[in-house]
Amino acid sequence: MSFTLAQPVHSELLIKKSRFIGCVQPVADRAAALVVVASLRAEHPAAAHVCWALMAGGQSAANDDGEPGGTAGRPMLEVLRHQQVEGALATVVRYFGGVKLGAGGLVRAYTDAVAQALLGAELVPLVRQRSLGCSVPYALEGLVRRELVAAGAVLDDVQHGDDVAFAFSLPEPDADAFIARLDDAAQGRVVWPKA
Repeated sequence: MSFTLAQPVHSELLIKKSRFIGCVQPVADRAAALVVVASLRAEHPAAAHVCWALMAGGQSAANDDGEPGGTAGRPMLEVLRHQQVEGALATVVRYFGGVKLGAGGLVRAYTDAVAQALLGAELVPLVRQRSLGCSVPYALEGLVRRELVAAGAVLDDVQHGDDVAFAFSLPEPDADAFIARLDDAAQGRVVWPKA
């Protein structure tokens, strides 16, 4: 099962005079992640590096921001992957303290900063949503709306034509039972588009 984060969580480590400020936070996509990274650069202009890792499906990415290749972003991404966190951005702002850590030391520092932040994070299970649509006679519009609310569905669109057409989404595990319940309540008068 995959998880996302309820809210941003911060950590701070001091390793051989270098300061590592870590953060894990929920983000929707790469564009949102880049906005966060840009704001961190503006907030910490004296920082030596602002490294980041993004787990967001096909938009996942990692950036070492000038650290030796593979010592920051990729290890941070592996921490997120190992914890099965999705839709999340890990950032670490590093203030260089004058003592070089070496490649192994950098990997440990960046992974520890992210792992420590994740320890304090509230993980929220990600539930895959299923998009559905159906049409009903006008007399059943109220029934469908009540069933959608009861099922916790998200109503995306309603079109009023010859019939009332609904577009909605609900958690995948609940979809088949919802379809059966609505068909039963409407006595077979729900029209489901052919997939």
